[in-house]
Amino acid sequence: MKVLFLTRSFYPNVGGVEKHIYKLSEVLLRNDIEVTIVTEKSYSNYYHSDFASANNLGSNQINVIEIEPGRNDWFKKFRIWKELAFKISYIKNADIVHCHDVYFWYIPFRLLFPLKRNFVTFHGYEGNKIPNFKAVFMHKLAEFLSNGNICVGNFLEKWYGTKPDIVTYGAVDKKLLQNKKKDNIKIKKGIFIGRLEYETGILEYLKAISNIKKEGINIQLDVFGNGSLKRKAIRFAKINELSVNFKGAVINLENQLTGYNFAFVSRYLAILEAMAIKLAVLAHYNNKIKKDYLEMTPFANYITISNDPGIIAKEVKERLENKDERVEKAYQWAKKQTWENLAKIYLRLWNSY
Repeated sequence: MKVLFLTRSFYPNVGGVEKHIYKLSEVLLRNDIEVTIVTEKSYSNYYHSDFASANNLGSNQINVIEIEPGRNDWFKKFRIWKELAFKISYIKNADIVHCHDVYFWYIPFRLLFPLKRNFVTFHGYEGNKIPNFKAVFMHKLAEFLSNGNICVGNFLEKWYGTKPDIVTYGAVDKKLLQNKKKDNIKIKKGIFIGRLEYETGILEYLKAISNIKKEGINIQLDVFGNGSLKRKAIRFAKINELSVNFKGAVINLENQLTGYNFAFVSRYLAILEAMAIKLAVLAHYNNKIKKDYLEMTPFANYITISNDPGIIAKEVKERLENKDERVEKAYQWAKKQTWENLAKIYLRLWNSY
C-alpha cells in the first residue's frame, strides 16, 4: 500500500501534528506500507527543533517532499495547487491520500481522481481563535468530499459540526510506558511542554509559580518550547526571580520526563506523555473552545483544568504534598493509547472504503 500524507507543517517544526504524522508513519513503515509526506517548506525559527531537517529523524524511509508556496496571502492556495500539480504523480500513484487538516489542498485533485480513496484528520482549531464561518464551512466541505475522517478531540463535533468516523487523542511510545517517575524527588520540579504562545498558557503557568514562591516554596521549572512569547516569559521569570530554565524546542522528550513532579501541558500529545510517565498534569485554557478541548475528553477527571493561576498554584502545592489517585487512573488510560493502536485505527478507516 502507498500512502500520501498532505500537511502544512512537518519536521523540523515541532508540534503535535508533526509528531502525530511522524510516529504514525514509523509504524506504517514497519508494516511494509510506503509513506510519502508533502509539506510546506518552513521558514519560521519559532518552532524549529535542533534538527536540520526531517531526514535527521532516524528514518530515511519516509519520503518527504517540500513545496514552496510563498507568503500567506489570498493567492497562496493557487500557488499550492500549482506546486501539487507539478507533483501530481505522487497523488496518481498513491493508494490512499490522507490530508492532515489541509483538505483544501486536495480539492482540485479530488475532481481529477474521483475514485481515489481520500481521508482527512482534523487536528485542532485555529490557534487562539474561535472558529469563524469559513473554518466551519471548510471542515464540513472536507467531511462531505472525503471518504472518511478522524477527529482529534470530541470538541470538534460541537464547534465545527463535524461528525467523526473516529475520535482519537493521539498516542504515546511503548517505551515511555516502561519508564517510571522518580519517587521522592527532593527538588520540587515541574516541566512545561509546548509552544510559547497565549493559547498554551505559558505566562499563566509562570504566574502560578510566582504565587507559590510568595508562600516560601521554590519551584524549579524546565520549559521546552519556542514561540513569540519567549522574551516576555524570560523577562517575567527574571523580574520575579523564578527558577526557570528555557530549554528550547526538542523533538523527543521521552528520556527526560522522569525527573519531574508535575507537568504544565495543555495539548493532547503532551498530556498523554505526561500521564504515561505518571506525572500530575495541570492544563490551562484561555477561551471557551480550549475549555471544551480539555473538558470533553475521557481523561478530563484525571487532570487539573483551570484558567486561574491561583487555582493552578493551589493544585501544584496539593499534588506536591499528597499522593493523587488520579495519576494512576490517568496512567491506566494512557497506556492503551499507543502509536501501534493508532495505526490500526487509520488502517481500519482506510480499509473500510
